[in-house]
Amino acid sequence: MLRTATVTTTLILSGMMVSQAQSQELPDDITAKGYLTAAIVPNYPPLEFKDPETNQLTGFDYDLGMALVEHLGIEMRWQESAFEQMISGLTTGRSDIVLSGMTDTAERQQVVSFINYLRSGPQFYTLADNSDTDVATDLCGKRVGTSRRTNFPREIETWSEANCVAEGLPAIEVIGTEGSADARAQLRQRRLDAAVQGGETLPYIQSMEPGAYKIVGEPLAYQYTGIATAKDNIELIDALSNALDELIQNGVYGDIIEKWGLEDSAVEEVMINAGS
Repeated sequence: MLRTATVTTTLILSGMMVSQAQSQELPDDITAKGYLTAAIVPNYPPLEFKDPETNQLTGFDYDLGMALVEHLGIEMRWQESAFEQMISGLTTGRSDIVLSGMTDTAERQQVVSFINYLRSGPQFYTLADNSDTDVATDLCGKRVGTSRRTNFPREIETWSEANCVAEGLPAIEVIGTEGSADARAQLRQRRLDAAVQGGETLPYIQSMEPGAYKIVGEPLAYQYTGIATAKDNIELIDALSNALDELIQNGVYGDIIEKWGLEDSAVEEVMINAGS
């Protein structure tokens, strides 16, 4: 069951340890203005979403971001953005970081750098009453939807080539959707046979819609999620990675992981550009 206990006490204790030296690790322009601007798309629970009762930002990424800036002694300004505009926002200076469940890939590393904070993988799932799909190869020749904004379509195609086509079975038909919520809607409408989204999100979705979905097989691959920064902003990368390492060591990171039920996706140490 998803834990909903708050981590307020731990965050306050973390904030008490803030020092001027920690703030000075940041680039001069961020220290001078006193805040970070973080791009976010609040449609990927439990990483980021709007609380349906208050319409306020919440989720794992939100809590982690607030813990990081509290530790560094600055403020956070969240900038809601279209996913397609996030990387260009970094390169043009509209935002300082992307903290929105972005997968660290070699292609994206050509433009930005990643501070990795979660490990997960794209995961097949279908409706719980779908008796035709019990193992992943049952999806060969079927319609599988996933967000076209992610690298999941390519991951499905790669898996299909290795596990369907190579075994003489028909390839999966990959259907690009407007996001994970759209994929689930099409799945419920029986327009899709299955869908794929990050495995870290499925326990939350299953807790919100008990008995609606079942997971099929193992993750297609394993990958890292990272805080994205401009590639050449070495000072910011160092400041954030050091702060994240300290939050891992002092238990704040673990408390946030536990709050959102993401124990299987936790990392033990900070990595930079570990994606492939």
